[in-house]
Order: sequence, then structure tokens, then C-alpha cells
Amino acid sequence: MGKLALKVNPKVIEVFANYPDSVRNKMEFLKGVVIETAEETEGIDEMEVTLKWGEPSFVTKHGSTLRMDWKARAPDQVALYFQCTSRLVNTFRMVFDQKFQYEGNRAIVFQLSEKISVQELKECIRATLTYHDVKHLMTLGI
Repeated sequence: MGKLALKVNPKVIEVFANYPDSVRNKMEFLKGVVIETAEETEGIDEMEVTLKWGEPSFVTKHGSTLRMDWKARAPDQVALYFQCTSRLVNTFRMVFDQKFQYEGNRAIVFQLSEKISVQELKECIRATLTYHDVKHLMTLGI
């Protein structure tokens, strides 16, 4: 794996700064897992961190957009959002079953107090960041 070129929109930093203190650590942790996964993944040499629908989003050349956010209406949880028309969440559910809490076919939801299964989550993130290269595979390369 080569060095990852990371292009970060300054507005993303503002969004993170505006999260409540109780939420910011979990969001920073998840952002770190996404970036670390991209760095470890062959074929990803650049990633853009931007805002889509006002939410921090990760975009790679051959991937599906991965968004993350916290919502005041669900103050004790954060979520990673996936393109709902993709096979991503359904595949995660098939492979990891009860390892994660899912919201329909669009999100993995984490409680703020929850310890996250990082290795399994990295597999989900990797499949998302390389989706267009792995979507033909039954379990997306997981």
C-alpha cells in the first residue's frame, strides 16, 4: 500500500467541532478507523473527506460514498451511512449477523457507550471504499 493522499474539506473540521463533547470522541474514533482502513487497502491512494447532506463523507475513486453522523433526535448513538441502493448493508448483515445494529439497508448504528468490533467494521469500510471493484463478488470480498 502506498501513501494515502487525503483531501479534507475545512467544513468537515467545523462539523466535528460542533458535535457535543460526549459525541465527538466516538465520531473521531470512527473517522480514524475509516482513514486507517483506507491507508491499509490496496488500490486506494487518495480519499476525499467532504460534506454530503451536511454529513462528514468519505469518497474514493472506486468506492461508494460512506457518510457518518450524529443526530440530536437519537442523542445516544452515531451511525455510518451507506448508499441504500447498494448491496453493502445487506451483505454486512449476512456476513456479520448480530455483530452490528443495522438501520434498514442504509446504516450501521453504534451506541455511544458501545465497544466497537474494529476488525469486522474495517471489513465493512473496506468493502464500501472499494465497492465498484468488489460488487460482483458474492460477499463483496469480505
